[in-house]
Amino acid sequence: MSEQPTLPEILPDQAQRRGLLEAIVYVAEEPLTLEQIAAGLQLPQEVVKTDLDAMISEYARQSRGIEIRAIAGGYKMSTKAEHHEGVRGFVRTLRPKLKLSLPALETVAVIAYKQPITVPEIQAIRGVNVTGVIHTLLNRKLITTAGRKKVIGKPMLYRTTKEFLIQFGLEGLAELPSLKEFEELSRGILDEGEEDASSEEQAATEETAPSEGAESAESKTPGEDESAPSESAAGVESEAAGTDEPMPVEEAAAAESASPGEDGSAGEAALKEESESTDETEDSQAENGHLEKEPNHDQANDGQANDNQTNDDQAND
Repeated sequence: MSEQPTLPEILPDQAQRRGLLEAIVYVAEEPLTLEQIAAGLQLPQEVVKTDLDAMISEYARQSRGIEIRAIAGGYKMSTKAEHHEGVRGFVRTLRPKLKLSLPALETVAVIAYKQPITVPEIQAIRGVNVTGVIHTLLNRKLITTAGRKKVIGKPMLYRTTKEFLIQFGLEGLAELPSLKEFEELSRGILDEGEEDASSEEQAATEETAPSEGAESAESKTPGEDESAPSESAAGVESEAAGTDEPMPVEEAAAAESASPGEDGSAGEAALKEESESTDETEDSQAENGHLEKEPNHDQANDGQANDNQTNDDQAND
């Protein structure tokens, strides 16, 4: 719950309050509500409402060119409707707002602090060619010539103009900030930038630290959970593979011959069956070979008989 602003025990006098209200309503770009004004000035809303009503009545007089109007639930200062045509015609005669590039601003600043100054001296300070920028500043009437410097070549001298004071809101060159003030201002800006950078870096570190810890924990836990089942599965598979793989014949024979009693008799019976199967295989192969040879023998007898018949036929002829 936000704390309510504490109201001052002694209120400012009427003239001071109304002058402050007038300044606030004037600078505001959007209509200000009664609550905003009362909270910003730490004044009771009843007092602010009374002062605003009195100011609205005062600005409504014909001798005033501006007025305070109630718009969209707030208060805003504007020109009166009967003066709009005259104000519009005057605005058309105004020149557009002055806009300078960064090189032009740097050059006019050098001229303002070192005037009267020549172009070579400006270039020695800035380290770049400023001929084009000088022509721009002359066309904008921010600088003008101030004679020639009594040196070899007699270069032209330049200084700022009255238009320069108007554009930058200065009464005179004495109001230009000193170099010491610039140094303090730049130092303050650098310190603020370093503080902001350090606070952002610290915030980023605080945000990344918990996330890194969570990521490491997550990456570690699944790894351990996956490695344990994989190792156990590998052990089960290796045991299963060991039981399923057949034992070589030599090892089986050695094991059977080495085992006593019933194991030895079982081994002898297995060897006997194996030898019998081998004999049967050889007999079958021999029979097959004999059968294959018999057609050849018959073919040879048939050929010999044919030859004898041919010889008999020739003898009879």
